[in-house]
Amino acid sequence: MPRILLVNGPNLNLLGRRQPEIYGTTTLSELEGNLSRSAADAGYELVSFQSNHEGEILDFIHKEAASAQGMIINPGAYAHHSVAIRDAIVAIGVKTIEVHISNVYAREEFRHRSLLAPVCVGQISGLGLDGYEAALKWLVDNAE
Repeated sequence: MPRILLVNGPNLNLLGRRQPEIYGTTTLSELEGNLSRSAADAGYELVSFQSNHEGEILDFIHKEAASAQGMIINPGAYAHHSVAIRDAIVAIGVKTIEVHISNVYAREEFRHRSLLAPVCVGQISGLGLDGYEAALKWLVDNAE
């Protein structure tokens, strides 16, 4: 079965509790379950991972990318400063979509620049958890 990776970065383990006015009340586990069902309905296996540690995110991407047809990544704050995650996305050669739950461009100025967006096939920002579903749909519809 083809695989799509779902990578969530720092503080996303707090979904459902962290600033619900921005991030909503759905937990990370609920998000992963919903997205996994959507992926399965489309004939894909979703492989989910979350870490607050950059090195663990890199290790997961390096290990799992060879067997993946696409990747959805919400790098959290790492979007704004992680050259290492950017380099990993380039190195693996897997279609990647960057997702942010909130509209980062309507927030603090330091959030307006993503180092990852230029090396991803697209970026989705501000659609809440629906952004993950949109990313999954695009990856499925544009699989090679």
